Amino acid sequence: MKNKKFCPICIAKKIVGKAQVSQVAKGAYGNGVAMTPPMGWSSWNLFHNKISEDLIKEIADAMVDSGLADVGYQYVNIDDCWQANERDASGRLQCDKVNFPSGIRALTDYVNSRGVKLGIYSSNGTLTCEDYPASLRNERIDAETFAEWGVEYFKYDFCHNVPIPSKAPWIIGLGFAKEGAGENFVYYNPEDMKLGGDAYILPDEKVEPKCVVAGLDCGLGTVTVEADAPEAGEYILYLSVRKDDRKKKFLRAMVNGKDEYHLYCQCKNDGNTDSKLQTMVYLEKGVNTVVFDNPIKSRMDSGAVQYKLMGRELKRATKLYAEKNGVEEKPIIFSICEWGFNQPWKWGAEAGNLWRTTGDIQPKWASILAIYEFTVNLYKYSAPGAWNDPDMLEVGNGNLTQEENRAHFSLWCMMNAPLILGNDIRKFILPDGSVDKENAVYKILTNKDMIAINQDPLGIQCRRFKKGLIDVLVKPLKDSAVAICVFNKTNKENGTEIKLKDIANLGFVSLPKKDGYSVHDIWDNKFSEGTTTISAAPQGHGVKVYIVK
Repeated sequence: MKNKKFCPICIAKKIVGKAQVSQVAKGAYGNGVAMTPPMGWSSWNLFHNKISEDLIKEIADAMVDSGLADVGYQYVNIDDCWQANERDASGRLQCDKVNFPSGIRALTDYVNSRGVKLGIYSSNGTLTCEDYPASLRNERIDAETFAEWGVEYFKYDFCHNVPIPSKAPWIIGLGFAKEGAGENFVYYNPEDMKLGGDAYILPDEKVEPKCVVAGLDCGLGTVTVEADAPEAGEYILYLSVRKDDRKKKFLRAMVNGKDEYHLYCQCKNDGNTDSKLQTMVYLEKGVNTVVFDNPIKSRMDSGAVQYKLMGRELKRATKLYAEKNGVEEKPIIFSICEWGFNQPWKWGAEAGNLWRTTGDIQPKWASILAIYEFTVNLYKYSAPGAWNDPDMLEVGNGNLTQEENRAHFSLWCMMNAPLILGNDIRKFILPDGSVDKENAVYKILTNKDMIAINQDPLGIQCRRFKKGLIDVLVKPLKDSAVAICVFNKTNKENGTEIKLKDIANLGFVSLPKKDGYSVHDIWDNKFSEGTTTISAAPQGHGVKVYIVK
């Protein structure tokens, strides 16, 4: 879901020229899943808020009974509107008891019993897009809840987001205490702290000890302390900060360079000059290096920090649940959905497994084309465990023609997009229980050769070899093969020729140079040998796709 004013074409014009920078290391998030693009189904595109436990069960049944699971579709994802209007007495999210009477844990068990997996949704904001309770500043408890429910896919939206302020409070002093001990084991005044960057000590007669540490705004300064913990465990970190009524303020605490904690100062106008900030931090036995700063320089920094926080909590929660219950860990695929506003391709691989590149897709050709035009340029950021996500598939929805449905699916496969269905897959099951394998949409979604291109273990997104009214896309595959997609953007049949020696000369493919090639026309299921030139003439808004060896 997205801001209604979002325009994929507009943002493409602003950003696409900046997108070609070095690729983030593949699998940087490192939770061991989504090593090929995830495949599944989501409730949003077709059903929106009209979802229920019964619907999700029927979809899981259809995914298995239709054979979709056999070709790779594994995730049944519940989007927005599964929640109750408020959290329970312990502060946990709870489901709508009318539409999901058995609860999410029981639904997970049912879906798993059919051999597929359950996904769920929340938003990185104060409310979800449909105004249900969301997860901003509830990251830990919500991640723990999802782990306990056994879900294995998590879509995290961006509605009602509150940016992290770039201003930092002035630090009067800080300390660490063992919970329940009633005494500090260490306390630091400004003169006890190591200052870095633009941080400095500022005299202030209104507070004790008559000075504060300032200069931590916008990533400019740091404060470092060495906390000597008598034993490993959780400690209360508390800060005394100078209040300023003008702005909300933020500090980040990094413990030993790996664990990150957030502290927010609300700056209430109550006449006091100071305020206390607290959070629980984990310290190792002995000396711990704790660095305080405010890394927020832009809205992009804010989004990245917030999504990275949820990603860390998801990994922590699944590991903790497995250890406590003596079961195998079920890592959760983390789907970042902030619509490309904050250039998530630059930081998404460190935060999660996939990231939306644009606003919401619509079952209209113009929407599909605009999203393709933007996402195809982000090839440098796609890698195993870390995928560009141009949104869910609209194949079978709206008034898309057969050629448009086929092109939509082919382009998403070539771009290594997650293949998340948005149509009513129950329609593939006939009244007598058999599968309608002659259904045109079914044939597209189950084309094993196209799926193999998407799921190729190299995980390399296609590049655009030719651009114009007809685009030619080239995607390296295992065993030195390549996939070539000829995409006709016009509304009439249009053709082009591709000399395969030119493809073999491309620096990003491993296609051997030889006198002739084996060519498989995927959609027409035709084969040729000794081929040197491909002549392709797709129908209007159509594609031709070939595997060349």
